[in-house]
Amino acid sequence: MIRLKENTKSMNMLMTFFSATGNTKKIAKVIQKKLHDSNISVTMLDITSYSSRKEEISLSQYDAVVFGFPIYSMRAPRVCREWLETLDGRGMKCSVFFTYGGFGKDPAHYFIKKLLEKQNFKLVSTAEFLGAHTFNRSGWKAVIDRPNQSDFEVAQDYILKTVRRFLGDDLNELGEFEKPLYDVKQFDQAEKYRFGLITKLPTKDSKNCSMCGLCEKLCPTNAMDMKKGIANNRCIACFRCIANCPDGVLHTNDLSGSWDKKLEMHKTTKEKIDNLESKIYL
Repeated sequence: MIRLKENTKSMNMLMTFFSATGNTKKIAKVIQKKLHDSNISVTMLDITSYSSRKEEISLSQYDAVVFGFPIYSMRAPRVCREWLETLDGRGMKCSVFFTYGGFGKDPAHYFIKKLLEKQNFKLVSTAEFLGAHTFNRSGWKAVIDRPNQSDFEVAQDYILKTVRRFLGDDLNELGEFEKPLYDVKQFDQAEKYRFGLITKLPTKDSKNCSMCGLCEKLCPTNAMDMKKGIANNRCIACFRCIANCPDGVLHTNDLSGSWDKKLEMHKTTKEKIDNLESKIYL
């Protein structure tokens, strides 16, 4: 485990994250605590809600920024990529960590580096952490109990090593990620396939709804209609509404029948998926 020097100069950091079902937020909280314990100031910005991504943010008051995103169809979610395109890094150092459910994560690092460089950020590190797959809520069984303590320990190591690069104590630079075999248009098609599995958008299937309105309030794309009890085609299958429904009345179609096909397509097994480890890239 790496430690920061006691006389480390002060810095003001921003950590912004998108977390529909809570995995990315769990890692962000672990990082926040580690920074706090190391006497580093960090401001947390949750951009999961639709309204939060519409607010202007000023990066000028920060020395560095950490972004946290889930991986949807091998990339950061489209809504996150579109939000990043509104920012100008002006040479600021940054880092990105991802959470993913055991499948299709490698191109995410390549694409986020290209996007951040385009927006004038200097990416110094990335990381990936296992987290229960979104579709577990509809029948899959991927890394059900993650992130766990082993992932949290990697997260602590990741942020300390990243801070060293932010401060210039580590002068090494992040290397290049392997270029994917497919182009952006092909990944856009893969993104549509994610939604193709969901033949029934999140829908209220019980009369026991308290009409609390959380599903509509929390939806990252304003897709959920509380009164109608169903999402529209702006839904990105993040399942935030399902994860946060206090009455447990929101569901999609049963995806359990596609679980074995998913494993076969990736030429893997549940055991191999469950034994994957979180990683840091420096």
